[in-house]
Amino acid sequence: MKTMVIKVGGALLGCEAGVERLFSTLKALGQSGWQAVLVHGGGVLVEQQLSANGFLSEKKNGLRVTPEEQMSVVAGALAGSANTQLVAAAVAAGLVPVGLSLADGGMTQAEVLDPDLGAVGKVSVGQPALLEQLLGLGMLPIISSIAVSDQGQRLNVNADQAATVVCQLLGAELTLLSDVSGVLDGKGQLIPNLDPALVDELTRQGVIEGGMKVKVDAALEAARSINNRVLVASWRYPEQLAALVKGEPVGTQVHPC
Repeated sequence: MKTMVIKVGGALLGCEAGVERLFSTLKALGQSGWQAVLVHGGGVLVEQQLSANGFLSEKKNGLRVTPEEQMSVVAGALAGSANTQLVAAAVAAGLVPVGLSLADGGMTQAEVLDPDLGAVGKVSVGQPALLEQLLGLGMLPIISSIAVSDQGQRLNVNADQAATVVCQLLGAELTLLSDVSGVLDGKGQLIPNLDPALVDELTRQGVIEGGMKVKVDAALEAARSINNRVLVASWRYPEQLAALVKGEPVGTQVHPC
């Protein structure tokens, strides 16, 4: 069996039809010889919960600033609400999910990314044993982007970076699913293929910036680490998900060189 890590963002959680399509796709992938691992963020839900608790939400270079006093709300939104919502949808689709965080089973090692960002972490490869055992049992790991440092500090990790590390951990292929069809050029047209040189040029032009730059950088890092393409596609388009199951090119293919 081949393994595919699929990352989804928080916008998906507000679209019931999108969630249903996603898990139908994951079930079809399993029937066509793939093992899937789902890694998720939940930015929309985090912002809602922060606002409800009287906190302001701020981003810096596409990453959410997470003061320590906000971490309980962020962890509750991601590892609690978002994760269990996806687990419930997976059960409804006839799958056998296991809700996890990046800290479980020592799958990743985590540290603070930048003190100016607060409790925001970066992760590196840890131990694959837990995920390998779950996949061997035919289960679907659903992993939230909450990690824990060696000192026991909970950290909010960018879900694209988290998915990249899980991909490295398992030697898997990686698909980053969002609410856009892929990486778009300055005219809103899909860019079918990206390599480092084109990424540099589009970044210089301001076409790739903010959250998309974080996504593209994560895709490039993953592509280099596994020496294979990484797909950036959309859960909004059923035809893209169907093509994914068939092994056809979808969205933007990010190449390592």
